[in-house]
Amino acid sequence: MRKRIKRIVAFTLLGLPILILIIAKSYAMVARTVQLNAARATIPTVSTTPKPNQTTTSTEKEEPITSLKPIIDVSGWQLPEEIDYDTLSANISGVIVRVFGGSGIGIDNNATNAKGVDKSYKKHITEFQKRDIPVAVYAYVMGKNVKEMKEEARILYEKSAPYKPTYYWLDVEEKTMDNMDKGVEAFRSELERLGAKNIGIYIGTYFMDEHSISIDKFDAVWFPTYGTDSGLYEEDPHTSLEHDLHQYTSQGFVDGFQKPLDLNRIATDKDIGSTYQKLFGRKPSKDMQEKKNKLVDSLFFFR
Repeated sequence: MRKRIKRIVAFTLLGLPILILIIAKSYAMVARTVQLNAARATIPTVSTTPKPNQTTTSTEKEEPITSLKPIIDVSGWQLPEEIDYDTLSANISGVIVRVFGGSGIGIDNNATNAKGVDKSYKKHITEFQKRDIPVAVYAYVMGKNVKEMKEEARILYEKSAPYKPTYYWLDVEEKTMDNMDKGVEAFRSELERLGAKNIGIYIGTYFMDEHSISIDKFDAVWFPTYGTDSGLYEEDPHTSLEHDLHQYTSQGFVDGFQKPLDLNRIATDKDIGSTYQKLFGRKPSKDMQEKKNKLVDSLFFFR
């Protein structure tokens, strides 16, 4: 028992100086913190609220956009009464509306009148614009000669321009005249003459090569390549030509419309944010961006 007491006394005598040092150091740190806080209080602050007519700047680098909600394309074949515009708008980032279905149709049907004008384009455009969805337009090209090609361009522009679409697209899928390159250029140049600023073309690479159709003068290009058409992205277009969009399936679905639609994605080698801004005139909002690891693509449906 006596030996144990002596050990305790020894440990106490040795530990006391160490304890005193620790307490002294802690006190010094507290005092230093108080001093620093007092100094900070004297530093003037700068308001982050911009003055009138003054823009703010940020030194933080914006994170790149890695995915978007679908971009859809609708026509008279997608009947307005079959669309839940609220739900559909909440699940997309943009829409391309068909305005003209091609000349020479000659008969009235559910989607177009006898002159080829889409029956639902006004309803589609206004409903999506009311919900702040950016809208582009397209025409299915059917002109049989240069005169008809120019007339189709005029119809597309005159029907669309009041709505200020972000892009005018030509959907070129059928051979309707011997020199298709001449006809397509007649359509494009007439749109440009009328005042259209952004003009794009949808065309298959095989059809383009077969008919020697030049795409050099167009502001944007998108190509279809489906793979097995499984409803999923499988492969890129078999071309080295620069393009902005890729149609990769005809069997996609988006909440708000219960029938299949074509799905498209911004080209693999393109920046999503800047390409979207190019096609729709503004940066995509955060609501339009999908979370990572979700299936994200753009939507189009053509006649």
